[in-house]
Amino acid sequence: MDRITSQLGSQLRRVSPDGGRRPDPSAPLVLVAHGSRDPRALATVEDLAERVRELRPGLTVGIGHIELTEPLLTDTLTGLRPGPAVLVPLLLGRGQHVKRDLPAAAARAPHLDCRAAAPLGPHPLLVDALHARLTEAGWPARPGAAARRHLGVVLAAAGSRDPESALDTDTAAGLLAERLGVPVVPAYAAPTAACARSVPGALRALAAEGRHRAAVAAYFTAPGRFAAQTAGAAPWIAAAPLGAHPALARLVLHRYDHARTARPVAEGRRLSRV
Repeated sequence: MDRITSQLGSQLRRVSPDGGRRPDPSAPLVLVAHGSRDPRALATVEDLAERVRELRPGLTVGIGHIELTEPLLTDTLTGLRPGPAVLVPLLLGRGQHVKRDLPAAAARAPHLDCRAAAPLGPHPLLVDALHARLTEAGWPARPGAAARRHLGVVLAAAGSRDPESALDTDTAAGLLAERLGVPVVPAYAAPTAACARSVPGALRALAAEGRHRAAVAAYFTAPGRFAAQTAGAAPWIAAAPLGAHPALARLVLHRYDHARTARPVAEGRRLSRV
């Protein structure tokens, strides 16, 4: 009788309040990175995956790249057993990779019930990581009011043709500005019509306001060409990319947990922010 009761309880836990089947809580988590020719990028994603495993023992955590780096996302999904899977993009805003490439990869894996998490940004946990990286690079711990009048930050992102991506970066810049108490200007390594401000242009704008101690905060998850390019423009300090910061690992699991109850990618191709 105890065994039957236990089995019944297990089955009921898989049923949602509306009578549907809950997503499997053990659904594999696939970290979806962009990909880079810089070998440090893959090492960074592997370190982040290991941090996630440490926070959630027993959870299967895989890696897939959109382009340039193996394993590619399509290959990772092909190798998973039939059943549920959750894709967590290591991307910092809404853009074509999130809106187009993730659903396309899921469609090529019909044996999976894929759910896709929102991109990592914007989120307060990212601000924790950005602040930590700036502090590591030499940002003053407690600048006074007089010092803050000469300080500023450029939040350097990749850039996108999607206006929603620019809105997400603007929001992240606002959150970081609240934390630091100084202006934070979003700017882009590859300016587009939607993301038009370049990093050198943002630095000139801050200097014109008398903010000559301007730092560059790397709004990138891993090292690569854009991170190096924007760091090279810094007149003062340049922070390292977010990397495998503990706050990112917590954010990955936050996105994963919310996505497990979302609609499958095949049913809802537009990803919302969670």
